[in-house]
Amino acid sequence: MVTTNKAILAYLKELTPERRELVQAIREVMTANMDPRFEAGMQYGMPAWFLPHSDYPAGYHCKPEEPLPFASVASQKSHVGIYLFCLYFDPSHRERFVSEWKTTGCRLDMGKSCVRVKKLDQVPLDAIGRAIKRMTAKKFVKFYEASLSEGASKKRAKKL
Repeated sequence: MVTTNKAILAYLKELTPERRELVQAIREVMTANMDPRFEAGMQYGMPAWFLPHSDYPAGYHCKPEEPLPFASVASQKSHVGIYLFCLYFDPSHRERFVSEWKTTGCRLDMGKSCVRVKKLDQVPLDAIGRAIKRMTAKKFVKFYEASLSEGASKKRAKKL
Protein backbone atom coordinates (compact mmCIF):
# COMPACT_ATOMS: atom_id res chain seq x y z
CA MET A 1 0.00 0.00 0.00
CA VAL A 2 1.28 3.45 -0.90
CA THR A 3 0.93 6.17 1.72
CA THR A 4 1.61 9.86 2.17
CA ASN A 5 4.64 11.92 3.12
CA LYS A 6 3.18 12.11 6.65
CA ALA A 7 3.73 8.37 6.94
CA ILE A 8 7.38 8.78 5.90
CA LEU A 9 7.87 11.40 8.62
CA ALA A 10 6.22 9.09 11.17
CA TYR A 11 8.51 6.25 10.04
CA LEU A 12 11.60 8.44 10.47
CA LYS A 13 10.44 9.63 13.89
CA GLU A 14 10.42 6.02 15.15
CA LEU A 15 14.12 5.49 14.31
CA THR A 16 17.06 6.05 16.64
CA PRO A 17 18.82 9.38 15.98
CA GLU A 18 21.77 7.63 14.28
CA ARG A 19 19.50 5.55 12.03
CA ARG A 20 17.29 8.55 11.27
CA GLU A 21 20.32 10.57 10.15
CA LEU A 22 21.49 7.72 7.90
CA VAL A 23 18.08 7.02 6.34
CA GLN A 24 17.37 10.72 5.88
CA ALA A 25 20.75 11.39 4.19
CA ILE A 26 20.14 8.52 1.77
CA ARG A 27 16.56 9.71 1.10
CA GLU A 28 17.77 13.24 0.42
CA VAL A 29 20.40 12.21 -2.13
CA MET A 30 17.95 9.85 -3.83
CA THR A 31 15.20 12.48 -3.97
CA ALA A 32 17.60 15.11 -5.34
CA ASN A 33 18.61 12.82 -8.22
CA MET A 34 15.26 11.15 -8.93
CA ASP A 35 13.43 11.47 -12.25
CA PRO A 36 10.37 13.62 -11.38
CA ARG A 37 8.03 10.98 -12.83
CA PHE A 38 8.75 8.79 -9.79
CA GLU A 39 6.69 9.51 -6.69
CA ALA A 40 7.74 9.13 -3.07
CA GLY A 41 5.69 7.42 -0.39
CA MET A 42 5.61 4.38 1.85
CA GLN A 43 5.56 1.10 -0.02
CA TYR A 44 5.99 -2.35 1.53
CA GLY A 45 6.48 -0.71 4.94
CA MET A 46 9.41 1.51 3.97
CA PRO A 47 10.09 4.92 2.41
CA ALA A 48 10.11 4.33 -1.33
CA TRP A 49 9.96 5.77 -4.83
CA PHE A 50 7.76 4.20 -7.45
CA LEU A 51 6.23 4.83 -10.85
CA PRO A 52 2.56 5.66 -10.21
CA HIS A 53 -0.32 4.03 -12.08
CA SER A 54 -0.86 7.34 -13.91
CA ASP A 55 2.50 6.74 -15.63
CA TYR A 56 2.50 2.94 -15.63
CA PRO A 57 -1.09 1.66 -15.40
CA ALA A 58 -0.11 -2.03 -15.32
CA GLY A 59 1.53 -1.61 -11.92
CA TYR A 60 3.93 -4.14 -10.43
CA HIS A 61 3.50 -7.56 -12.07
CA CYS A 62 3.59 -9.37 -8.69
CA LYS A 63 0.88 -7.12 -7.30
CA PRO A 64 -0.75 -5.02 -10.08
CA GLU A 65 -2.69 -2.85 -7.62
CA GLU A 66 0.70 -1.52 -6.41
CA PRO A 67 2.66 1.06 -8.41
CA LEU A 68 5.92 -0.11 -9.97
CA PRO A 69 8.67 -0.05 -7.26
CA PHE A 70 11.91 1.74 -8.18
CA ALA A 71 13.93 2.23 -4.99
CA SER A 72 13.48 2.27 -1.24
CA VAL A 73 15.42 2.60 1.99
CA ALA A 74 14.64 0.94 5.31
CA SER A 75 16.06 0.52 8.76
CA GLN A 76 16.48 -3.19 9.40
CA LYS A 77 17.58 -5.01 12.57
CA SER A 78 21.34 -4.77 12.00
CA HIS A 79 21.66 -2.40 9.02
CA VAL A 80 19.96 0.08 6.75
CA GLY A 81 18.91 -1.49 3.46
CA ILE A 82 19.06 0.53 0.27
CA TYR A 83 16.87 -1.30 -2.22
CA LEU A 84 17.81 -0.29 -5.75
CA PHE A 85 15.36 -2.20 -7.92
CA CYS A 86 16.76 -0.10 -10.77
CA LEU A 87 20.06 -2.05 -10.58
CA TYR A 88 18.41 -5.45 -10.74
CA PHE A 89 17.45 -5.30 -14.42
CA ASP A 90 20.51 -3.75 -16.03
CA PRO A 91 23.85 -5.53 -15.46
CA SER A 92 25.91 -2.66 -16.92
CA HIS A 93 24.18 -0.13 -14.64
CA ARG A 94 24.82 -2.43 -11.67
CA GLU A 95 28.49 -2.95 -12.60
CA ARG A 96 29.02 0.79 -12.93
CA PHE A 97 27.42 1.38 -9.53
CA VAL A 98 29.60 -1.30 -7.90
CA SER A 99 32.73 0.16 -9.52
CA GLU A 100 31.89 3.72 -8.43
CA TRP A 101 31.14 2.57 -4.88
CA LYS A 102 34.38 0.59 -4.60
CA THR A 103 36.55 3.45 -5.91
CA THR A 104 35.53 5.45 -2.82
CA GLY A 105 37.22 2.90 -0.57
CA CYS A 106 33.96 2.18 1.26
CA ARG A 107 33.09 -1.47 1.88
CA LEU A 108 30.22 -2.71 -0.30
CA ASP A 109 27.83 -5.28 1.19
CA MET A 110 25.39 -5.97 -1.63
CA GLY A 111 22.94 -8.58 -2.85
CA LYS A 112 21.33 -8.45 -6.30
CA SER A 113 19.84 -5.03 -5.70
CA CYS A 114 20.07 -4.42 -1.94
CA VAL A 115 22.96 -2.53 -0.40
CA ARG A 116 23.41 -2.96 3.35
CA VAL A 117 25.04 -0.11 5.28
CA LYS A 118 25.58 0.67 8.95
CA LYS A 119 27.11 4.14 9.30
CA LEU A 120 26.75 7.34 7.30
CA ASP A 121 30.51 7.82 6.94
CA GLN A 122 30.64 4.44 5.14
CA VAL A 123 28.13 5.47 2.46
CA PRO A 124 29.31 7.17 -0.75
CA LEU A 125 26.16 9.23 -1.25
CA ASP A 126 27.43 10.55 -4.60
CA ALA A 127 27.59 7.01 -6.01
CA ILE A 128 23.98 6.42 -4.97
CA GLY A 129 22.92 9.75 -6.46
CA ARG A 130 24.61 9.02 -9.79
CA ALA A 131 23.00 5.56 -10.00
CA ILE A 132 19.56 7.06 -9.40
CA LYS A 133 20.13 9.90 -11.86
CA ARG A 134 21.24 7.55 -14.66
CA MET A 135 18.01 5.54 -14.55
CA THR A 136 15.13 7.58 -15.92
CA ALA A 137 11.55 6.36 -15.61
CA LYS A 138 11.45 5.63 -19.35
CA LYS A 139 14.65 3.58 -19.23
CA PHE A 140 13.51 1.78 -16.09
CA VAL A 141 10.23 0.69 -17.70
CA LYS A 142 12.12 -0.56 -20.76
CA PHE A 143 14.41 -2.75 -18.61
CA TYR A 144 11.53 -3.86 -16.39
CA GLU A 145 9.37 -4.95 -19.32
CA ALA A 146 12.31 -6.71 -20.99
CA SER A 147 12.89 -8.68 -17.78
CA LEU A 148 9.24 -9.76 -17.75
CA SER A 149 9.59 -11.01 -21.32
CA GLU A 150 12.76 -12.92 -20.41
CA GLY A 151 11.03 -14.51 -17.44
CA ALA A 152 8.09 -15.62 -19.57
CA SER A 153 10.48 -17.09 -22.16
CA LYS A 154 12.38 -19.01 -19.46
CA LYS A 155 9.15 -20.41 -18.01
CA ARG A 156 7.99 -21.57 -21.45
CA ALA A 157 11.38 -23.19 -22.09
CA LYS A 158 11.20 -25.12 -18.78
CA LYS A 159 7.78 -26.51 -19.72
CA LEU A 160 9.08 -27.93 -23.01
